[in-house]
Amino acid sequence: MSKVPGAVVEQPALPGSHADGSHMLEEGHHHADKMGAKIGMWLFLLTELLLFGGMFLIYGVYRYMNNEDFHAAGQGMNTIIGAFNTVILLTSSLTVAMSITALQKGNKRLSITLLGFTIFFAVWFLINKYFEWSHEIHKGIYPKSPELTSRSPGEILFFGLYYVMTGIHGLHVIIGIVILSFMVVFIAKDKVTSSSYTKLENSGLYWHLVDIIWIFLFPLFYLLR
Repeated sequence: MSKVPGAVVEQPALPGSHADGSHMLEEGHHHADKMGAKIGMWLFLLTELLLFGGMFLIYGVYRYMNNEDFHAAGQGMNTIIGAFNTVILLTSSLTVAMSITALQKGNKRLSITLLGFTIFFAVWFLINKYFEWSHEIHKGIYPKSPELTSRSPGEILFFGLYYVMTGIHGLHVIIGIVILSFMVVFIAKDKVTSSSYTKLENSGLYWHLVDIIWIFLFPLFYLLR
């Protein structure tokens, strides 16, 4: 077929896209947002690792300088509760990972249920920690107590680090509970779906970090004695 001189021939639009390529730009924008969110989350987790890494370094230095006192102070720690809390957090890490997988497969109800279990395990961990701290305080072992100040400087350092490090970790557990609770609401309202689950993935990464930190805290205070 002959072409009319000077006529403009329109190219057919590709399937699933507009002639001006706006659909492709939109997809690229969403892809960039997801990648940016993930990179931002990893950078945040890096700052958290630096925070706890500094505290682990301080613990290591003080333990090297006061090994016998740290050993003596660790004898009074409740290893059973510590081990039980470790199992609880490891289980919660499994349920949050399963929740992400369930949502990816489009099973909204199962995803919410598994997040509910994760939150339940987190609260259970805090309850155990509350009773453990209450027991220590009842024995008179708390900062600036007469019982604690009568002990050696190394033991005072041990319990000081114990309360600070487990306390900051407990705060992170509470923050994790709040974040996961928001995820339950977002999934229920379809703000987080099988096609847009980056927020849930980032929440899961945060929770895994909380669990990993405890895995290091548990042997430092409960096993290395």
